[in-house]
Amino acid sequence: MTDVRTFYGRWARFYDRLATLPGVQSWRRKAAAELDLASGATAVEMGCGTGANLPHLRTAVGADGRVVGLDVTRGMLSQARGRGDADLLQGDATRSPFSGGVDGLLGTFVVAMFGEPQAVVEDWCELVSPGGRVALLHFTRSDRTWAWPINAGYRAFVWLSSTDKRQTGVANSHDRRIDAAYDRLSARTSDFRERELAGGYLRLASGRVE
Repeated sequence: MTDVRTFYGRWARFYDRLATLPGVQSWRRKAAAELDLASGATAVEMGCGTGANLPHLRTAVGADGRVVGLDVTRGMLSQARGRGDADLLQGDATRSPFSGGVDGLLGTFVVAMFGEPQAVVEDWCELVSPGGRVALLHFTRSDRTWAWPINAGYRAFVWLSSTDKRQTGVANSHDRRIDAAYDRLSARTSDFRERELAGGYLRLASGRVE
């Protein structure tokens, strides 16, 4: 099994090219907008990768706000430097260094990596102040009738990006973890909203912490 830090550190530059494509950026803007952040707020991204979301979070909170990006991989954080005027921290999103005071928390393309995603989402919600929002964005298989040929490519992509290629049913496990994370966010928050993007291949969801 390839270590997560090693795998994503090795592919950081290539990942950054994909993460900053114009079409992908439009999804990221929509994800950041789901947090309903006000000027002066504090926004945290768990698993910020190469920082493609950070400028959108900075725009939302303004010059007086704070943007924090957390990622476990040093190579990813190196690519993120200089983006979004953010504080960058190296750490595990399942063991957050924060103790609260967060107005909005974003996780994009990350919850399927966790063995217990529902517990991670619960912990993230605990970090957010009442009235703040948590938003998740992730790839998934599309249920639309025309999409079945493309789903084969999706399964191959998930397998290639997996850090444990010995595992059987990688795509099914991937989707189960996404479902678990989104179900927990729905149960844990109010004003939960979810929508599909990219022909059903992306799920964008957010909820307000009470």
